Amino acid sequence: MKDLTLVIMAAGMGSRFGGLKQITPVDDYGNFIIDYSIYDAKKAGFNKVVFIIKEENLEVFKDTVGKRVEGIMHVEYAIQSLNQVPGDYIINAERVKPLGTVHAVLAAEPYVNEAFAVINADDFYGYDTYKKIADFFQENREENEFISVLYPFEITKSEFGSVKRGVCYSENGYLIDLIESSIEKVNGEYVASPLVGGESFIIPKEQLVSMNVFGFNQSYFKYLENYMINFLRDLKENDITSEALLPECLKENIKNKEVKVKVERSNGVWLGMTNKDDLDIVKNEIKKLVDNGEYPEKLWS
Repeated sequence: MKDLTLVIMAAGMGSRFGGLKQITPVDDYGNFIIDYSIYDAKKAGFNKVVFIIKEENLEVFKDTVGKRVEGIMHVEYAIQSLNQVPGDYIINAERVKPLGTVHAVLAAEPYVNEAFAVINADDFYGYDTYKKIADFFQENREENEFISVLYPFEITKSEFGSVKRGVCYSENGYLIDLIESSIEKVNGEYVASPLVGGESFIIPKEQLVSMNVFGFNQSYFKYLENYMINFLRDLKENDITSEALLPECLKENIKNKEVKVKVERSNGVWLGMTNKDDLDIVKNEIKKLVDNGEYPEKLWS
């Protein structure tokens, strides 16, 4: 059985949530969404986890979820820092916002020696998603063929404001377009506004969207680095907010026919905390899953 690594992006600022949502308890035992992600990934066959975090959060991650899982999986900590970028680029000293998810995943490269899944720290994806990724890598032998697990938009929306989702289109089971968008309900319809320019458009509630969960081989790091170098080269000196987004990088690679991305639809539950008011919903839904026996009351006991 192949070794598999789970890479968790946990360096975001959580501005809409109003705090460090990655380490916000979601059950009566102090577990975070990250704990449930690791539990499901371990069950599916993953044997290593890499946390991508900001340096100032290193100790709190080690003392909480790190301490809980280090006995059952190999654990590494990758620091996403504005001081560490490819090439000789110098980041504007006024910038506080991270450089984006491409930069985040690149921070994990020194710790990844095998196929890996990338997820958000604040999203609950369910066991089915990790099983699909694990099965793909046990069967797939193509160096530049990857996987994306998608969800119907209706189960990923927030009742408390707009959300960012990658609107996905596929053909013959492979991704052909991905439009990273801000989606909100307007006059009873879901309107997607592309984050990197373009006209807004209406999507149906069953539209499949990306929740930033992908499976890659090590070969993908070279594409990430090339994209990041080009992003920094084109970044205006006074721009302190633009980000290099993983879905945009993947979209470019697909367009250039450099990679293929197999599409799978998740049959599981998705939960997330975009806005602070989402927290109570997440807690209630996880309690239902525990009460139904899908998870033990104490994950790591």
